[in-house]
Amino acid sequence: MLQSQLFVKTKREAPKEEESINAKLLIRAGFIDRLSSGIYTFLPLGYRVIKKIENIIREEIEEIGGQELSMPAIHPKDFWQKTGRWETMEDLYKLKAGKREFALGPTHEEVIVPLAKKIIKSYNDLPFYLFQIQTKFRKEKRAKSGLLRAREFLMKDLYSFHADEKDLDDYYEIVKDAYFRIFERVGIAEKTFLTFASGGTFSKYSHEFQTITPGGEDTIYICQNCHEAINKEIKGKTSNCPNCGKKKFQQEKAIEVANIFKLKIKFSEPFDLHFTDRNGDKKLVQMGCYGIGLGRLMGTIVEIFHDEKGIIWPKEVAPFQIHLVQIENSKKVQKEGKKLYRDLQKTGIEVLYDDRKGKSAGEKFADCDLIGIPIRLVISEKTLKQNCVELKKRSEKKTKLIKIPNIKRILN
Repeated sequence: MLQSQLFVKTKREAPKEEESINAKLLIRAGFIDRLSSGIYTFLPLGYRVIKKIENIIREEIEEIGGQELSMPAIHPKDFWQKTGRWETMEDLYKLKAGKREFALGPTHEEVIVPLAKKIIKSYNDLPFYLFQIQTKFRKEKRAKSGLLRAREFLMKDLYSFHADEKDLDDYYEIVKDAYFRIFERVGIAEKTFLTFASGGTFSKYSHEFQTITPGGEDTIYICQNCHEAINKEIKGKTSNCPNCGKKKFQQEKAIEVANIFKLKIKFSEPFDLHFTDRNGDKKLVQMGCYGIGLGRLMGTIVEIFHDEKGIIWPKEVAPFQIHLVQIENSKKVQKEGKKLYRDLQKTGIEVLYDDRKGKSAGEKFADCDLIGIPIRLVISEKTLKQNCVELKKRSEKKTKLIKIPNIKRILN
């Protein structure tokens, strides 16, 4: 991508209406644009990051048997009345079309269960696992934390269907492992803790995945023995770790990046989702649900990986792998810069090429630091005299010269 043709421009000042680090940096760097409180446009750079997060999630969920589908965002009222949530869910957007009423989907139990009922007849149809990556809508009253609390947001929701609780329990553990693989790949695993939370009407406990950062809105207590955590909301109900029974905790601020629930028969029952077992008996299907907010994950990454100059993207989710910066505009520098840009692209390396004219070296370097691509390569008259480019990793201060023929080997 030629930076001279990039749709957006960076901003020197953070928007006054935003309080969170993720929103300030993502807007300044040209990744997102604020339309209204809690409503954002993902600009070309931001969309590249979201698609990489999406692909990581898709790969890991498909690895554990998930089949992807896409369900409607507009839900008929009567499905929500069956579960009683038309009246009880406060953050539900409601709309009318003539005499009919609908909800804008904040979640999809009221859609996935009637769909599954058309397929499930006997134990031979179980288990199976369906997921989607789709836009959700919620009346968020505290939409002040950038991508961490949005009114419209992209979410991966996975639903599992089982013949018994044992099979549900087993798959629940499989999903836990898959989630930590996702967090490992996006770079936040070391700061992310499995956290006990209220199970609501589903079960005694559900689980959240909480990532430690000063910008977090949640408070968690990390067990110093087993390193699992308790959300503040249940800390008053138990003085012992639900996992190992110990009592020593460390308090931290954190962001909830994902959650998982054993729904059991909570939604099977109102929709009469049954199957016939091996003995010919009719039984309710056991269910689990597992969510990850993609924008929230992106915002969390920025909350963790930044410095006073800007964002520091982990390699797997960075919009580009290389930020190639052309200093000076002599014919020789332009020619060699374009050649290097094409050569890197031919080998499958994603490059943002700063070919802009009228920008000083200082301005270009400041934009590099703000945007946060993992590796910066600088080509100039000075470096070309040695048949080199200057390499600097965004996460490090030191620079070094490398021979142009050796670039691809070093990057690999």
